[in-house]
Amino acid sequence: MVKIIADSTCDLSDELIKEYDIDILPLYIHLGDKEYKDGEKITPEDLYSWSDENGLTPKTSAPSIEDAINALRPYTKGQPNECDVIVLTISEDMSTTANVVRLAAAELEWEEHVRVIDSMSLSTGIGLLVMRAAKMAKEGCSIDDIEKEIKMLIPKVRASFVVDTLVYLHRGGRCSSTAALFGTMLKLKPKIVVDEGKMGATKKYRGKLQRVIIDYVKDLEPQLRNAYDDMVFITHSGCDSAIIDIVKDYLKGLDIFKEIHVTRAGGVISSHCGPGTLGVLFIEKH
Repeated sequence: MVKIIADSTCDLSDELIKEYDIDILPLYIHLGDKEYKDGEKITPEDLYSWSDENGLTPKTSAPSIEDAINALRPYTKGQPNECDVIVLTISEDMSTTANVVRLAAAELEWEEHVRVIDSMSLSTGIGLLVMRAAKMAKEGCSIDDIEKEIKMLIPKVRASFVVDTLVYLHRGGRCSSTAALFGTMLKLKPKIVVDEGKMGATKKYRGKLQRVIIDYVKDLEPQLRNAYDDMVFITHSGCDSAIIDIVKDYLKGLDIFKEIHVTRAGGVISSHCGPGTLGVLFIEKH
């Protein structure tokens, strides 16, 4: 048996987490002097309200080593669920989460049975890898086989999104290439791409959000047609349902994917990208 654990930035729905028996290790969100675990007792709307009232972007941080130990402990030597564990985390360029888990595994003297994989991605870019790992675990694959498959897929994950406002990314400092765009942020809606674990602004769109998102998805079509057909994610941080439906219908019309999942970005991702963000995330074959 192999247990799959992911940090909370994977942005998978509660239904998928339950269906594939995935454990979630939450990161932290800080609103001034108040601290919350991602996904617990706080919503993205709460974050946006606080941010607008205070003119600040919420701060986020990795889980504590105690949190990581508690997540791993049920699967360690002598426990009823003793088994190998794979933990998938947000890019190490964005968070120290992966290293915290490594330290926790060493503290428990179980590091030989814990594989920490840096997804080099975020949001459902991680979620795609988590789902693949969880399916392989359900099929009885070994930890070595799962790790090998996931590491092979990491460079093929296509994680991008369009942001409605640059304010949150600019304040958070997680996407350095937005600085040059900030002066014209009201006119531009850039495509942010995760590449080798880092975020960068690429194509710049202009116009109303609905038109921009349609153009963005159409621009992805050549890559989408070269994608693995098992699933694609539409992940958003609070977009109008009509826009989401348009994107979903477009993807259905391509007749490529067996599963089209719509997920809401959690607190950590929403803290950095702001409201009105939408991405289409998938794994390309080549």
